[in-house]
Amino acid sequence: MAHQTITTPAAPAAIGPYSQAVRAGDTTYCSGQIALDPVSGELVGVGDVGEQTRQVMKNLLAVVEAAGHPVTDIVRCTIFLADMNDFGVVNGVYAEALGGHRPARATVEVSRLPKDVRVEIDAIAVAAS
Repeated sequence: MAHQTITTPAAPAAIGPYSQAVRAGDTTYCSGQIALDPVSGELVGVGDVGEQTRQVMKNLLAVVEAAGHPVTDIVRCTIFLADMNDFGVVNGVYAEALGGHRPARATVEVSRLPKDVRVEIDAIAVAAS
């Protein structure tokens, strides 16, 4: 099965040896997104986890779309939080961004995230047959 590297200027460019996403057949594996503005590369919402989550979801959905998937193709997400006390705010913004779609999900608290952001989210999308 051929692999296709997915890139879009609508999400921040990879800042290391990885891709925004890789599509293998009908499945796309999206790297974690943080709250970087795709144009300036600057962190959005310093200190505001709601604003950070809105930017994360905007970036993540741009990558999913660039891979040719609608939001309803997302089957799994992982949310990484710097502080589990932010769960309620992040959960609300996440739900709003996905509309009525509800993929499987895990949420974990981690000791530190890139650029000291408060939230990072990744996704797996599978084309509906």
